[in-house]
Amino acid sequence: MATFIFKLEPVLKMRKHAENILRREVAQLEQAKTTLKESLRTRQQRLSDSKNAVRDQLVGTVDLSHIRLQATVGMGIMRDAQRNVLELAGLHRKLEGARLKLAEAAKERRAIELLRERRFDQWRAEQSRREDAAFDDMSTTRSGRFQERIVS
Repeated sequence: MATFIFKLEPVLKMRKHAENILRREVAQLEQAKTTLKESLRTRQQRLSDSKNAVRDQLVGTVDLSHIRLQATVGMGIMRDAQRNVLELAGLHRKLEGARLKLAEAAKERRAIELLRERRFDQWRAEQSRREDAAFDDMSTTRSGRFQERIVS
């Protein structure tokens, strides 16, 4: 029995490979986004803890050097948090671009897969037509032989 051969199979493999590369890139960007969000949450918690520590220091006798130190630490945490927010915004833009590229790659791959499916359906219909023709020939030949026996 004949086997189906799709001439554009290398193109389909190439498109699948390109899509997989883009999928990995999106996954890496998603992981980086998660890491940055967690870092930002940690910094926000540290900032809140620092503010609470300063608030607690304002009760009773006030040690200005300790409050100044806590304020400096808080400013450093705020600066780091702002840097994380900017990195996160840049990462969002990269992630959206990568997702668009991935969607385009998936669309291109799917177009080749649809073509493959259509070609396979055509091939299967042609195989069925050939088998029917072969059966018709066999039936005609058999009927002709049977008629010869009756006439003889």
